[in-house]
Amino acid sequence: MTAAINPAPAETEWKPSVNPWLIAVAVMLSTFMEVLDTSVANVALPHIAGNLSSTTDEATWVLTSYLVSNAIVLPMTGWLGIRFGRKRFLITCITAFSLASALCGTAPTLGVLIVARILQGAAGGALQPISQAILMESFPPAKRGVAMAIFAMGVVVAPIIGPTLGGWITDDYSWRWIFYINLPIGILAIYMCQLFIEDPPYLISARQSTTARIDYLGFSFMAIWLATLQVILDKGQQDDWFSAQWIRWAAAISFTSMVSFIFWELRQKQPIVNLRVLKNRNFALGTALITIVGVLLYSTITLQPLFLQSLMGYTALYSGLALSPRGIGAIIAVFFVGRVIGKLDSRILITCGFTTLAWVCYQLSGLNLQISISNIVIPNIVMGLAMGLIFVPLTTLTMGGLPNEQMGNAAGIFNLMRNLGGSIGISTVTTLLARNAQEHLTYISAHFTFYNPAFQQYFHKLGSFFALKAPADFLDPKTYQAMYNLAIQQASLLAYMDDFRILAFASLICIPATLALKGLRVRSAPLGVH
Repeated sequence: MTAAINPAPAETEWKPSVNPWLIAVAVMLSTFMEVLDTSVANVALPHIAGNLSSTTDEATWVLTSYLVSNAIVLPMTGWLGIRFGRKRFLITCITAFSLASALCGTAPTLGVLIVARILQGAAGGALQPISQAILMESFPPAKRGVAMAIFAMGVVVAPIIGPTLGGWITDDYSWRWIFYINLPIGILAIYMCQLFIEDPPYLISARQSTTARIDYLGFSFMAIWLATLQVILDKGQQDDWFSAQWIRWAAAISFTSMVSFIFWELRQKQPIVNLRVLKNRNFALGTALITIVGVLLYSTITLQPLFLQSLMGYTALYSGLALSPRGIGAIIAVFFVGRVIGKLDSRILITCGFTTLAWVCYQLSGLNLQISISNIVIPNIVMGLAMGLIFVPLTTLTMGGLPNEQMGNAAGIFNLMRNLGGSIGISTVTTLLARNAQEHLTYISAHFTFYNPAFQQYFHKLGSFFALKAPADFLDPKTYQAMYNLAIQQASLLAYMDDFRILAFASLICIPATLALKGLRVRSAPLGVH
């Protein structure tokens, strides 16, 4: 029943001249730095807005500009790596990312900060897929699960600790230091990449044989599609989605550009993004699954801090600390999966991960306003375990059967879809949160009548309490206002519960697709990878 995917012998002949673990440390420094920057600035937005004399809505472009430029570069990473040399391109991106980070920290106005974030996002977009491709190539097939376990450390853990770290730096120092901390990491990453990373022979040959001109039209279609889509996802709820004329136009432009991009790239001999790799069954299914993983990961990271701060009264720092144990669970799972992935069918691990994630989301749908901190910490540890069980084997199954020549291109598409899934997830859960809260409030308010015995009893009980502290003239309005505030609170709580139930269902529907993946068999390898 398990179909084997065996890489061709020629693809496993090349080995890096240094220990792959040194390469892993070098590329993970840059990956961790880039992934951290996708979330570390979120909690600092009010401080940035106040310091640069802008509104909070204007300051959100600090996040949007980064995501847009990041998304545009992601899928074309493989082509750029071949065109300019992967090592040279990686070092250039780390250098540009570090310099852009410094510019962000010194920005005197919001306009300068947004431009710097665009540069930072463009430079950072290539870091994840290049790191992933280098890791997959540097380790032999039997140890690629270990390589992806290392990669997962940055991709899964960094977004979790980002808000906590950003909140601590912003509160105790300045928002500018959330960008300055990239400089020492960037310098160390540049040094290690220069020392340990090398381009494999096939990549050198491909670069020498590439004579075609740059696919400007394909790039233009892709840039317009991804930029308009990201802006729609980021600003849609704020402007009531398709009720706004500009969103209708932007959606039409985005869809047209996407279709044009797909048709154009499929007809090119040397496309800027090779979509033909999606003919591989595992890669197509795995890319769809990683999109949903992005939805689940970023949705839960978004919902829980909102719940803790808006309904439970936590500060940004304490809400981050309450969620940070998820990183502990992810690290434990990554180490476990790294040891068993060659011995146990990866589909079993992924199925266990999605099942566990569905159970945790269902448990979170039963939250109330009397919970203790343990009711948040324990589910997050288990959620981290589930994410670790999913991410590592899914990445290995998705990309493990591809030729090395396709790794860079495939990694760009894979990471793009995970990030887009995150954007779609955040937009969806925040929209549902706002709209479901309104529906629940309407239903609850309909019972605010003295014909309802429960309302009448609670109204008099609350009125008796206020009678001790307020003049009689203000008694009824004050009581009504207090009860309406409670109704808003309960309506919001029910909306959070609805969102978590939807996420639980989304986790469960991934299981059939997981079972449709082909198994990956590789020869066992000794513990040392050389």
